[in-house]
Amino acid sequence: MRTQAEEGAEVRVSPVRVAVVQFEPRVGVENLESNAAEVERRLAAAADSGANLIVLPELATTGYVFESREEAYAHAEAVPNGRTVESFATIAAERRVYIVGCVVERDGEKLFDTAVLVGPEGYIGRYRKTHLWNTEKLWFTPGDEGFSVFDTRIGRIGLLVCWDIWFPETARIVAQMGADIICVPTGWVWTPPPLYDESGVCMAAYLTMTAAHSNNVFIATADRIGQERGAGFMGNSLIAGTNGWPIDRIAGPDEDTIIYADIDLTSARTAPIWNQLNDLHRDRRTDLYDQMLGYTGSVPLPR
Repeated sequence: MRTQAEEGAEVRVSPVRVAVVQFEPRVGVENLESNAAEVERRLAAAADSGANLIVLPELATTGYVFESREEAYAHAEAVPNGRTVESFATIAAERRVYIVGCVVERDGEKLFDTAVLVGPEGYIGRYRKTHLWNTEKLWFTPGDEGFSVFDTRIGRIGLLVCWDIWFPETARIVAQMGADIICVPTGWVWTPPPLYDESGVCMAAYLTMTAAHSNNVFIATADRIGQERGAGFMGNSLIAGTNGWPIDRIAGPDEDTIIYADIDLTSARTAPIWNQLNDLHRDRRTDLYDQMLGYTGSVPLPR
């Protein structure tokens, strides 16, 4: 007979079905309408499959590889009052889901690569990409609002974008801010070879798993596929558990697919005791380095 404690351990305080969408958007203003339709179709499919937190690839409605600042401006919109965020808000309200997307945000004459979080109640917040990759530096301004973690009815949701995951400080800071899950819209481009290991997994996927493992946090990364103006994209979207290992599977390099994971989102707040003497967060030497690594944009939140 199972004890009451054993039965209670199986109760999910915050049951969430996470979905990461992987597909191939197209750059060019002539493709904005078709990209939006493809995104809406996949959001509907994920919601129909029970997802209540859905993550889209980086710049899924605009494409990624711009050729000039003029073209980047032509794809830009306001946040939160632009066409894409308003569309997300409508779908989120109708479907009772949370959506993480990524848009070219225009604020005055500045452009940002911006992740947005929208829920059943409407627009929740944004995160402007901190670390810019390659030609992004020619049109985007580096994020100027710090890192973002948002309280929602399903738990605390943190945001990063793509290249940010290469920097261990980003996931560490967002986790210390109390995130239960970090959602990462990505457009991982081909890097110097080898692109994948023998199992078909790229380095970015391993960096995602490492960040989840070392911070005891769920991480959901949604990448795109295909080639665009000479840039190839890696695929390998995944949802990593708090132990770092992928839940379900890692998407293939060329799959048009949606990956799902059923999790208890707030279980990220539990302290995993690795053995009698070790715990990742407790073992941090904050007497030698600041708990927030010198970041002053927020205060640490107990986990």
